[in-house]
Amino acid sequence: MQYKRTLLAAAIGATLTTPVGVSAAEDKSTELESVEIIGDQENSFTLGGSAHVLDEEDLEEKEYSDIHRIMREVPGVYFREEEGYGLRPNIGIRGSGSGRSSKISLMEDGILMAPAPYAAPSAYYFPTAGRMSGVEVLKGPETLRHGPFTVGGAVNLLSWPIPEDSEGMINMEIGEYGGQRGHFRYGATEGQWGYSLETHHNASNGFKDVDRSGRDTGFDQEDYVAKLRWSSAPEAEIKQSVQLKLQHSSEVSNMSYLGLTDDDFSEDPNRRYGLSALDQMDKDHDSVSLQHNIAFNEAWSLHSTIYQNEFARDWFKVDTVNGTEISDLVQNANDGNTNAIGILHGDDVNDVNIKHNNREYEARGVQSELNGRFNLAGVEHELVSGLRFHQDEVDRFQPIEVYDQENGSLVYDSTTQPTGSNNRIDEADALSAWLVDRVYIDDVILTGSLRYEDIETESRRWADPGRTNEMTGDAKENQVDDVLAGLGATWLLDDHWSVLAGVHQGFAPPGGSASKDDEPEESINYETGVRYGRDDVRAEVIAFYSDYSNVAVNCTVAHPCPDGSTSGTQSEGEAEIQGLEASMEMVAWEGGSDMRAPVRLSYTFTDAEYTQGGDDIRKGDNFRYLPENLLSLTLGLEERESWSTSLSASYTDEMCSTNTCDRSGVDDMRTDDYVVLDWAGTWHLTPEVELYGKVDNVLDDQEIVSRSPAGARPNKPRTAYIGTRLRF
Repeated sequence: MQYKRTLLAAAIGATLTTPVGVSAAEDKSTELESVEIIGDQENSFTLGGSAHVLDEEDLEEKEYSDIHRIMREVPGVYFREEEGYGLRPNIGIRGSGSGRSSKISLMEDGILMAPAPYAAPSAYYFPTAGRMSGVEVLKGPETLRHGPFTVGGAVNLLSWPIPEDSEGMINMEIGEYGGQRGHFRYGATEGQWGYSLETHHNASNGFKDVDRSGRDTGFDQEDYVAKLRWSSAPEAEIKQSVQLKLQHSSEVSNMSYLGLTDDDFSEDPNRRYGLSALDQMDKDHDSVSLQHNIAFNEAWSLHSTIYQNEFARDWFKVDTVNGTEISDLVQNANDGNTNAIGILHGDDVNDVNIKHNNREYEARGVQSELNGRFNLAGVEHELVSGLRFHQDEVDRFQPIEVYDQENGSLVYDSTTQPTGSNNRIDEADALSAWLVDRVYIDDVILTGSLRYEDIETESRRWADPGRTNEMTGDAKENQVDDVLAGLGATWLLDDHWSVLAGVHQGFAPPGGSASKDDEPEESINYETGVRYGRDDVRAEVIAFYSDYSNVAVNCTVAHPCPDGSTSGTQSEGEAEIQGLEASMEMVAWEGGSDMRAPVRLSYTFTDAEYTQGGDDIRKGDNFRYLPENLLSLTLGLEERESWSTSLSASYTDEMCSTNTCDRSGVDDMRTDDYVVLDWAGTWHLTPEVELYGKVDNVLDDQEIVSRSPAGARPNKPRTAYIGTRLRF
């Protein structure tokens, strides 16, 4: 029973919130940052819910900078590609909507990171995946600590921590289609002070070609992070630290919402219509956080953070042609409308509206969490209590430039100043509180969770660009408050086996433009499963079931509601989602000279349907962009400290782009099922210098992976890269 006793000791020795807190067994006076929500993968064995951790070694194995490729190794996580590089991630968990990752609690270092999580949760900003040192995914009852989105789960991206010694790294990479990536970081701790500096640059010319245009379809990203930390002296009776983190990123990308008709896709999936020649995203993100951590003794600690995030973007992109939405224009062309086909192919047409989707987001808040361990009547407890006050807003000021398409080129005509929905501010105030208690009774760990959310939102619109004439009749207000509960249990059967079960209430706020009567998304979520862990083998199988009393959709241009709305919130009715997650990591073979062959497998099965519809949803309708089967398999071969190579295969089942695929007589619009094969290899030239190569989509198979926002879209073609990494 030594393994089981070790697991229990590890679980009790670390706080539920933060495995990097101070414990009785280890004094980590300079590692008090409250940034992790799980810790390492060993900690997941004792949790009463599904939890997965990808650490720095996992991320460096394949050198992905695309969060979609990273996340496909985690069961129960769905993604929908859009432009091939993961710039606009669409991630969902256990059936929650994947549109713009708006139904997950997205965090970096434990801080909410969506541009406006309550007022505008669609994540048009996503932290740069290529600079992260780890990714955590948490599902089940313990997500109640990491709201507000508890219907699916939480994703926490971990930035590089300040090292305890002097440490640095330089990574340089080049690839096809003008791919360039550079990553530099350096940090050190001297006495009571520590610091780190980091920058990550990523660029490409893109793999698509725009009709009658020499403009590339690529992107240029820059990201900078600086940290400064003070820690109390080792001899101090009370350990504490203060850390300041500053981050700035920018991106210019020539990406478009306009896809292709099916016929044009079959001829050339990498074509782009000339109507989208001017489309471009220009964005900047700034964040600052100040964190204070104090360990009163070996059992109790307090973690507090003040944070502010600012995000500004202008996505200049074609919106309508002669008053027709571009999604309808593509659909009309798919239906054989020769006029629509001609317009897409370059025929002359007036009134091409290209909108400045110009928005400024702000999010700020303060959160504090008390962690403690105590013994009550001979029973060991770990207690977490937290409180957060959060404010956010999105300011939309979106003028429209009118062009004519003449001889296949766009010619400027005029500018329409923004009014109504293009000239509005959505705001949200939220108060959150949570209480989590882990109780250790012999070989059973019980976890009880409570969460309280009180959210007020307001939306205002103006009829003139100067904002002197407010459209009071279009003003919207909403207030929701809810108490959520969850219970999880883990039973350690013996040294290697454990059984888990859990139930919790799911919740997702309705968004900043919600009307008075709009209700939040609510569900009851169940799961049960079994885990196995021994030496180099780790496996788990978990079944999940979610009973939705209300499915709420945040309407966006990228992910319109069933009635076609592109703003506001729409209730779609009741639904049931059930499925199975399975994952395994093992060393399949070991030979001499430190040779070994690791294997990693992930599989997800999902079945979902509406059990009671609304105005635009019928009983029996399917969920959009929810694949029935997902599979990821990685086979590796390595000689430690010398070289390693891996081959990764990912299968994504076909998905329906509408809710009506299961209706009789309906011409459904599905994506293709597809397999992507990636290869990566690393050679250790010296202990400090590595040379690596990788090929994404080895088979060069491009399929229709999405039909949103407007037309068929492909995955990235075969793309090769080489790079080098220097540690010092």
